[in-house]
Amino acid sequence: MEHKISFDHLSLERIKEIIDKKMTLSLSDEAEKAIVKCRKYLDSKMEDIGRPVYGVTTGFGSLYNVTIPEDQLSQLQYNLVVSHACGTGERVRNEIVKLMLLLKVQCLSYGHSGAQLVTVQRLIDMFNNDILPVVYQQGSLGASGDLAPLAHLSLPLIGLGEVDYKGEVRESASVWKEMGWEPIKLQSKEGLALLNGTQFMSAHAVWSLIQCHRLSEWADKIGAISLEAYDGRIEAFYPLTHRLRRHRGQLDTAARFMALLEGSNLINRQKEHVQDPYSFRCIPQVHGAVKDNIRYVESVIENEINSATDNPNVFPDEDMIISAGNFHGEPIAIPMDTLAIAMSELANISERRVFRLISGQRGLPKFLVAASGLNSGFMIPQYTAASIVSQNKGLCWPASADSIPSSQGQEDHVSMGSNSATKLVRVVENTERVLAIELFNAAQALDFRHQMTGCKSSEKIEAIFEAYRKEVPYIEQDTYMHPLIEKSIEFIRKF
Repeated sequence: MEHKISFDHLSLERIKEIIDKKMTLSLSDEAEKAIVKCRKYLDSKMEDIGRPVYGVTTGFGSLYNVTIPEDQLSQLQYNLVVSHACGTGERVRNEIVKLMLLLKVQCLSYGHSGAQLVTVQRLIDMFNNDILPVVYQQGSLGASGDLAPLAHLSLPLIGLGEVDYKGEVRESASVWKEMGWEPIKLQSKEGLALLNGTQFMSAHAVWSLIQCHRLSEWADKIGAISLEAYDGRIEAFYPLTHRLRRHRGQLDTAARFMALLEGSNLINRQKEHVQDPYSFRCIPQVHGAVKDNIRYVESVIENEINSATDNPNVFPDEDMIISAGNFHGEPIAIPMDTLAIAMSELANISERRVFRLISGQRGLPKFLVAASGLNSGFMIPQYTAASIVSQNKGLCWPASADSIPSSQGQEDHVSMGSNSATKLVRVVENTERVLAIELFNAAQALDFRHQMTGCKSSEKIEAIFEAYRKEVPYIEQDTYMHPLIEKSIEFIRKF
């Protein structure tokens, strides 16, 4: 299957489809014409430009006032790429690097960047052949674009750097030789088109949002299992209450729980207690707030990935080259910080439900094991969840609240959005782990509730429970739990 890069709106759903179905990319006619038109305009403009144009005929950053001779403009772009490849730290995962390639191609396709057609096509070739540049997590300020990581993404275009190809990290030059490709000679402005942009931040945001949608759904399913296992009440999910407040996420969450628990004998049993703790009773409000935030951040990120975010912007029809600031990461840095907070709260309330399940309340045995004392049972998975939740709280300090001037003060305000992006990924991964631990506990508690009452939950909940039990068994006595937690994580990734 093939996806044509065009001016049509690129949605998060479409990106997920491109990745999941392993689609290849190609340029639409309109995108190809726009790229060629912009490059021709820039080439013709070089002959009579008559004034310095930032990044086209000048140096970069605080060197904007240094004019470069015409015969050195190609060398200027080469130098830009190699000198800016200063990333360090952990590698960016391949899935996110592949998204970076897709988003960079989308950005260049609008015909406001001045990239050569051959350059954009080579990025597409890399995507289609799963030749993924080695990119590092640290190095970007999220201001003049993601300079360092995008430099690493671009190094292979000029025959430098390393790529991950067929599971092996290799020098790009050797892979290029194998593919029969020649290094590209960058033209005026091209290095800047490649390095200015928000594709490092945006790719992390896209990956995170895809996971957030999945984990938000799982939080409801797992929360419903926990509610049943804890012998919780259904009234807090009735629509009447939620219509009074009208938050869409809250309404959606309550409706989802009503649907998940429809037909449950357990939820419809007479209860001795008149209300549940907040971690159960306020699920619609908390899970709902997360849903609303995911929806908001998705709308911002979709705007971003359908934009030209390099500098300067080239406008052939208007005969203008404008140096501005579309590369600045602030519009997405703040939303990524808020998304980290939202997902952290999803983990936070999940851990609180785990704490309730192991507390020996409502007829459940302490630590969810029959012979406690001799057995510690599920004592320590809650510790693990608490540790992860605490780490999330530290990661939720907003990176976008910081700014450190760079380039001799020319870049005097930066977004730090790259740090927002990388820590968002960590929070999302942590939230997945906590939810998996809750499922591990909730399934054990539901086994006890089955035994105590002889009642079953709804068909939907029991189907999840039975599928999970094929992967993770009921625990009768203490056992090595790490592999079971890992199986729980894998279950919510695959089921």
